[in-house]
This record gives sequence, C-alpha cells and structure tokens, in this order.
Amino acid sequence: MDRHEIRHALTGPFPSLRTPFHQDGAIDFDGLRSVIDFCIDAGSRTVMLTFGDSLFTLLTDDEVAELTRVTVQHTAGRAMVIAADRQWATPKAVDFARYCRETGADVLMVLPPDWCESCTASSLVEHFAAVAAEMPVMFITCGFGERGLPFALDVMRRCLDTVDNIVALKDDVCGAFARQVTSLVADRWAVISGGQKQNHLDLMPYGCVGYLSTFMTFAPRVARDYWCAIDRNDITAATKIVRDLDMPLFDHLLGLEGSFDAGMHALSEIVGHHGRWRRKPYHSLTDAQMDELRAVLNSLGVV
Repeated sequence: MDRHEIRHALTGPFPSLRTPFHQDGAIDFDGLRSVIDFCIDAGSRTVMLTFGDSLFTLLTDDEVAELTRVTVQHTAGRAMVIAADRQWATPKAVDFARYCRETGADVLMVLPPDWCESCTASSLVEHFAAVAAEMPVMFITCGFGERGLPFALDVMRRCLDTVDNIVALKDDVCGAFARQVTSLVADRWAVISGGQKQNHLDLMPYGCVGYLSTFMTFAPRVARDYWCAIDRNDITAATKIVRDLDMPLFDHLLGLEGSFDAGMHALSEIVGHHGRWRRKPYHSLTDAQMDELRAVLNSLGVV
C-alpha cells in the first residue's frame, strides 16, 4: 500500500483488536475471527493489533507471531492490517518486521525498548530506520511522554528527515504533547488518536485523521454517528455523542476492578463475540460486575 492508501484506511473509526481467551487461558482464535468479521462488516477499513490492547504482556513471542498470522489470514485483504511488536531489541524487531511483511501485514507499529531511558535520540532513529527498511512503520508516542516533548520532537524531526518509510503515528499521550506532535508530523504521517472520541476531537484541528474506536467492536452505530457528524463539520453533534455516550461508558469502564480492558473483554461477551476471560493474573469480570455493565449499556441505549 502507498501512503495515500494507508492514510485513507486510517481515516475514520477502526478497532484495536483485543486478544480473546478461553476460561482456561488458551487463545480463542474463533473469537478473534468473530471480532474481525464484525468490525469489517461494520465498515472498518483497518484492524490493528497493539502491544497494550492485544495483551502482548500475556503472550509469548510465538503467540504474538501466530496472532499476527491468523489476523492477516482471516482479514484476507478486506481491510488493512496493522501488526505490532513488543519492545524487542533492534535485530529481533527487524526479524519480526520481515515476518510480518512475508505474512502479509500492511504496517508495523514499532514500540522500541527504552528501560531507564537507555536510548538516545540517535539510537531510536536508527531502530526505526532498521525496521522501516523491511516494511511501512507506524510510530507510537507511548513511552515518549515520559521522556518529555523536546526529546520526542527531536526523534520525530530526525525520522522525518531520514526515515522515508514511516507512514503513520498513533498517539497515546494526549493533551498539549499530542497537539504539538500532530502539528509537526501530520503532513507526512497519518495521525490517529488512541482512546476516546474526545482525544480525536482535540487533535482533529491539527491534522489527526482517525481514531481507535471502542464502539466499533460492539455498537458501531455510535462510531458511525460520530464520524458522520465529523464529516459534515457538525461539532455540536459530535460533542453531544462524546458527552452523552463516550464519557459515561468510559467512566464506568475505567472504574471497574481490572479497569478498562477487563470491561472491553466483558463487552465482547455481552454482544456474543467471545468470553470475558483474560489470562491470569489479569482479572476477569465477575457475574455481578457483568450485570452492572449490562445495566450501564441499557441506560445509555447503545446495545
């Protein structure tokens, strides 16, 4: 895919895929396929694996590779596939990028290791360049927020000048940091916001083209209504959806035992994609917590 095609595929709402599990902790690949089909049928032009949402923290390297292969195979060209690595050293990150390219993924989200601020701006640029030599790369701001805005902008400016095959950026930091980063790179890299619609709404004037949508995986009508409001530049209508639906749901999910991700897996059970389960030691919602979540959904009228 060229830059124009990638930017088009990242425009609008699309899902971050959460690795589903059976109650015994085994990966539920049929559940993954169900979510992929649901999101593509709902209009997603992209499906994305991420270090965080896809729970790479609970997976082995071989499982990450298999999850990537199954995602590409089942998507079968119906949408763009963004793969993700898991904070590997440069040689292994390059090997995985080669695997992703050969498997058929379109873009690789690269999350370099930087424990104890061990990287320099130059070493990070070299890391991105080495991976980008294998396939198109998505830059992610996760981790750069702690290093501070001047350091992040320095790395991004050097990448813009020297690394041709970085094509997109996903922001996880939000706020003033994200606005400045988006302003810097949006002309060259397709910028997407993570998290909630309010983050997209904040970054849109600075060039952000799309966002990761939680609603796309269980109530895509809400995501479509928001994007239709954006398309017609009806900021009042878009803000109303954020205020009346997005924020109340996120307030509940973030307050759950096990937090947001436990709630997202529970939502998949409620709509019939797969079970609520996450591999231990992560918490999975109890029956009582599931009933509370159903009540919230009913009060919002989204499921």
